[in-house]
Amino acid sequence: MLTRLINFALQLAKALGLSSATPTSSRVPTADSQLNFLIEALKATAESDGNAEVVYPLLQANLDKLDDNLALLLRDRATATLAEVELKLALSIAVDIVNFSNLIQRFPLGSRATNLEIAITGYEVVGTVFTREAFPQNWATTQNNLANAYRDRIRGDKADNLESAIAFFQAALQVRTREAFPQNWATTQNNLATAYRNRIRGDKADNLEHAIAFFQAALQVYTREAFPQEWAMTQNNLANAYLERIRRDKADNLEHAIASYQRALQVLTREVFPQEWAITQNNLATAYRDRIRGDKADNLEHAIAFFQAALQVRTREAFPQDWAMTQHNLATAYRDRIRGDKADNLEHAIAFFQAALQVRTREAFPQDWAMTQHNLATAYRDRIRGDKADNLENAIAFFQAALQVRTREAFPQDWASTQNNLATAYFYRIRGDKADNLEDAIAAYQAALQVRTRETFPQDWASTQNNLATAYFYRIRGDKADNLENAIAAYQAALQVRTREAFPQEWASTQNNLATAYFYRIRGDKADNLENAIAAYQAALQVYTREAFPQNHAETLFNLGLAYQDAQQFTNAYHSFAEAIETVEFLRGEIVLGSGVEEHKQKLAEEWNKLYSGMVEVCLKLNYRDQAIEYIERSKTRNLIELFAKRDLYPQAEIAEAARKQLQQLRQEIEEEQRRLKQEEEPNYTHINQLRQQYNQLYPYQPIRFAEIQNHLDEDSAIIEWYIFNDCFRALIITPQEEQESKGQPSVWTSSTQDYENLQNWAKDYLQAYDATQSTETEAEQEELKKQWETSIASRLQQLAEILHLNDILDSYIPETCKQLILVPHLYLHLFPIHALEVRKRDSTDRICLLDYFPKGVRYLPSCQLLPRLQQQQRPVFKNLFVIQNPTLDLYEQDLGAVSVIKKQFTDTHILKEDKAKKSAILCREENGDKITLSESLLRANCLFFFCHGYFNWASPLDSGLQLADENLTLADIITHFNLKNCRLVTLSACETGISELSISDEYISLPYGFLLAGSTNVVSSLWAVNATATALLMIEFYQQLQQQNNIAVALKNAQCWLRDTTAQGFQDWLEQSQLNIVWKTQLGKYFQSIAAEEGETHQPFENPYYWAAFCAIGKGV
Repeated sequence: MLTRLINFALQLAKALGLSSATPTSSRVPTADSQLNFLIEALKATAESDGNAEVVYPLLQANLDKLDDNLALLLRDRATATLAEVELKLALSIAVDIVNFSNLIQRFPLGSRATNLEIAITGYEVVGTVFTREAFPQNWATTQNNLANAYRDRIRGDKADNLESAIAFFQAALQVRTREAFPQNWATTQNNLATAYRNRIRGDKADNLEHAIAFFQAALQVYTREAFPQEWAMTQNNLANAYLERIRRDKADNLEHAIASYQRALQVLTREVFPQEWAITQNNLATAYRDRIRGDKADNLEHAIAFFQAALQVRTREAFPQDWAMTQHNLATAYRDRIRGDKADNLEHAIAFFQAALQVRTREAFPQDWAMTQHNLATAYRDRIRGDKADNLENAIAFFQAALQVRTREAFPQDWASTQNNLATAYFYRIRGDKADNLEDAIAAYQAALQVRTRETFPQDWASTQNNLATAYFYRIRGDKADNLENAIAAYQAALQVRTREAFPQEWASTQNNLATAYFYRIRGDKADNLENAIAAYQAALQVYTREAFPQNHAETLFNLGLAYQDAQQFTNAYHSFAEAIETVEFLRGEIVLGSGVEEHKQKLAEEWNKLYSGMVEVCLKLNYRDQAIEYIERSKTRNLIELFAKRDLYPQAEIAEAARKQLQQLRQEIEEEQRRLKQEEEPNYTHINQLRQQYNQLYPYQPIRFAEIQNHLDEDSAIIEWYIFNDCFRALIITPQEEQESKGQPSVWTSSTQDYENLQNWAKDYLQAYDATQSTETEAEQEELKKQWETSIASRLQQLAEILHLNDILDSYIPETCKQLILVPHLYLHLFPIHALEVRKRDSTDRICLLDYFPKGVRYLPSCQLLPRLQQQQRPVFKNLFVIQNPTLDLYEQDLGAVSVIKKQFTDTHILKEDKAKKSAILCREENGDKITLSESLLRANCLFFFCHGYFNWASPLDSGLQLADENLTLADIITHFNLKNCRLVTLSACETGISELSISDEYISLPYGFLLAGSTNVVSSLWAVNATATALLMIEFYQQLQQQNNIAVALKNAQCWLRDTTAQGFQDWLEQSQLNIVWKTQLGKYFQSIAAEEGETHQPFENPYYWAAFCAIGKGV
């Protein structure tokens, strides 16, 4: 050994022209540091027989010498040396070079690309010695080594490298036959299979078939009994090929992959082969992530568990590249996860992608970096949390980053995929010019189609054609007619591949899209276009059944209904809309009551508002006026009504919780059955229909019928319910059955388009003017704007009365026998004091307020569905009063003694005053802090009176509330914790307590909503920031009237008329007989005396509606 090393050193020195003196020891002469290092490395390799534990520390200590120059030095000097020495020595040197090349190929430090170049150089150098003719076995081994190095090579063209690898493997097999060298043959078959699996050139499907065949060939020798480790690794590799396989059934391929991974794990245990075990766990997770058979949600949970298992071994410290790969894979599983909260899952996905990028840098791993950038972009595109516009900007930036590496030349398929996804991000982009964004989307889709051809990638081609069509459909630039023609052409192109047989779900989606394009088509005959649209929607419904795809089923039925409506086929439109609504309400019902996701229901209601509106239009066209009312009621305040239904059906908390859990269990079973049915070729829906029937029996909400509304209407009452459409608004009038113009049918008044526009403009102007009073920079500006608003309110309300045509409605539809009126507003009409609008007195030219028109008053309901529910709630006792009085410093004594007067009308009072008026005194948290209980005094109360500040939070309505001494009592607190089962009246003597959320679902999210839901049958609340003095006087008179009338609507009407009509002298006379103490009598007396002196004794100080009209009676009325 020593002689051989000395000879080798001498030959290298000679080749370099160094001293030829024979060294006196084993120390190699050093003239050039890099050559010296090379000789030392080869010496260490020779002495240790290629032991990595010996050689790697030397390499690690000389990382600066592992560069391209070393490869050149090895090629030049070793080639020269091998040519000059005797054959025996040449063979020994060649063996050392091969061993050194094997070691550096696997060396984990330094530049991976450079290490592979050095290894390739070494293998090529020994080719001059190990020729096929002289040393066929060594030649074959070298061919195999070269192939492995080229397969992994980073430099050069990746496709070329893989072609070289395949050629070298095939060359090796000319010698490594199964008969002569079965084990080597199997090794090379396995390696050749891996090269084909990664091959870029040639047909991808063919390449994978070759890979599978070669892996299976290797397993003929690599049996579990003879070669357990090699058998297990080949099973893992075979599974990888099945995972990616294009031919045959995809579901079958994935099952084969899973089976092979599981076989591999029988040998590759964590204890014996931790690294290989982790690799296989990662791969098995990928197979479960993509699995088609079995429950999809279960599969993804398995995938997450296997990825997490792999990370127990694949730590960042030990295996950074593998750790990053598994982080990336785990992110994709969380991105697709079904279980858990979707928003949480996407946050996890983003975090895992970002973790992967800590290792996958562009410099070190450009291709992996680009892949993770691409996937991170998709997660941001779909992200729920954070600002949507920001998320899309991040997505676009990450897609563009990926394209820096994913060029068309280097990675055409990946480039096309990222172009397609970038286009989709531009399509949904919020920032920037919408027209520009759509142009960018179209350009990126068209770019993707340069690679995604029908011949090469038919499925991807069809997907991008569908996306391009949608972009053309919404395009702003260019001729609209041309854009629609392009959209139709692209949808039809997509359907050439997206057939019902091959891709039923995609076929249905594109049919639906094509139908919509025909619906809006400009060219061609309108009737023909509508027929084409109807035909395509009907085609989509062949796949989009209610059982399999309820959401898509409802969407397509809605679109079909619109097409029928446009074609004047109103009966067909009615049936389509009706079926769509049944499906939507089923979807809504499956969001389990009380599960904390009522906001999801509100979003669902907003999404489907147009469906209900369309149905109401069609019902009116068909003169189904009773059904029009019923569908209006089904469209609004659904959260409130459903929660009422739940409360009434399950009044005890423990029963409600048990029912909720049973509903939750049934919902989960329905979801699982839905997923199972999607995988069946001939699904049987018997079981799922049984589950749904059980669900519906437990589900408490049932739509109200028109006859039920009529039956609960007092004989001297009438209802006016408004509904705002896209081009008009309507008032639907309900009177007792014997008074109805057509038995069993409401009357309908319809506005003109001009009235509709006037109403929109009036509402906008009113709300902007009011909002301006709340958002000024200085107090002086605020006071000025408040004064302007206060003085203009009377004229504004007069305009509103004219726009609503109240006189026409009263004269034409309200019988003379009607003594009380119930108003059911819609959308923003909830924000206006309709009871205070001026109308013409019947059979007279005199003008009066609407509340003067009806002796028994005017009250409001958010929905007619509350009418029977409130009437069922009896609250005969009215003796216990609970008061929150002046909880903040600025309100001390501002009630002007009103509370002291009001409390005298009750036998039992509980008053929390000033700094005692705390939220903690109402909602009491137990010592362990887990449970909150309601104050016993509040629980017993028949009447709640709040004299405090109120506010409405437009951004977050559930955070609206009442300001108490310690913290705010929010609407969320009221809904969650209040139980007002004994309460007849809640009076909110505060600002803005009657304002409700503006949403197209008309959910009426407001403080009255909360108190009605908590159990009170009536709420009196305000529509704006009220005047403290006027409000205190109004409340005193309201409660005095209530004692006499025992009718809340009448008492409020009388109190408001009294406040409006009383003169300055009248107030002074009233003070003398009032129950106020002497201090307040004196103070108020001076106040009215000054008014009388300035304006005259007959002046009505509170005549302006600003002072009295803000308060509304909401609820039962008595």
